[in-house]
Amino acid sequence: MGIPSQPDRCAGAGRTIAAGELTMAGVQVGKRIIGADAPVIVGWDNIGRVEGGPIKQFVFTYFQPAMLFAAILFWYYAPNWLAVASTAIAIRLGWTILLLVLEWINPRYKSWQLTWKEFATDAFYVGLGMTFIGMMESYIGDGAIIDAVQGAFDWDKFAWFTGLPLLVQAVLISMIFDFGQYWMHRGMHNWYPLWLTHAPHHYITQLNVNKGAVGNPVELFLIGLGIGGLFDFLPRAFLLAGAIGMTVSVYQHINVRFNTPRWWRFVFNTVEHHSVHHSQDYEATRSNYGGTWIIWDRIFGTCVDGEAEVLGMDGGRRMDLGETMVFPFREGWRSTKAGLARRFGGRGGLSPQLEPAE
Repeated sequence: MGIPSQPDRCAGAGRTIAAGELTMAGVQVGKRIIGADAPVIVGWDNIGRVEGGPIKQFVFTYFQPAMLFAAILFWYYAPNWLAVASTAIAIRLGWTILLLVLEWINPRYKSWQLTWKEFATDAFYVGLGMTFIGMMESYIGDGAIIDAVQGAFDWDKFAWFTGLPLLVQAVLISMIFDFGQYWMHRGMHNWYPLWLTHAPHHYITQLNVNKGAVGNPVELFLIGLGIGGLFDFLPRAFLLAGAIGMTVSVYQHINVRFNTPRWWRFVFNTVEHHSVHHSQDYEATRSNYGGTWIIWDRIFGTCVDGEAEVLGMDGGRRMDLGETMVFPFREGWRSTKAGLARRFGGRGGLSPQLEPAE
């Protein structure tokens, strides 16, 4: 199976064709044609804006930066008895409720509005992540890896890091963790076995605040692996880095219309970027792999600035919970049988191998 090569240029940087809403003929971005399979908007000129009076405009322009700065200030100055993991969990719960309210007040797209069925499905995956997958992570995932690595190194050699200002430590931890997430995510789009675990997540047809938890448990386990936890011996910096990640990456899967500041879009991954990644357009999905920092995509040439409304795979077919659980194993078995049949001259009749939607 051939995997198309990655683009060599970030959209919006040196593009010779004007940005705008794409026709089905598509627009060239670097070496690729974006929007040939499904409508995508490239660039920021034609992105929708918040409708309403000056107060609403102000709130939905500066909400994201204000919440980030508030989180940084809280974790920077909170007393030690309050700066603990249980506080972070409580804040995340309240934060999720607030964002669900914002989805109802100011939706980005009506076609993404949350139904009770979608809400119940999302809640199941959130619960799965907090219980079974969380337990597996602690025993055989990043928890076990971190314990082993921390026990094997002389961390006194990294005393220079602890001497850095607290906020600098937190930003570096966040960027290091996201660097690992970028390559894990990109690997899932470029190696077929990993793609099989990730593919169910690309069957979501709308973005809502808890959609990041939707997927096959194997993928959710793998995507949770990261090296940021190596720094948990710096509890305040570690919690501050987590706050940065939470108050930025949560906006990837959200149905809220923001007038996102351009500087924010340049530095951070946004719902606009992530909607392109989830587009039904194949070439558009080969972009925007970062979790928090879109600058990794800009550096490695996988960034596409823009927005898409039409999401999913197979023409927008919604994958049910049962199929999500068995999909990697079923398709992996079918592909294995097909490969053996080709190798040893067996007869076909087997379903074709799915191509990764990079």
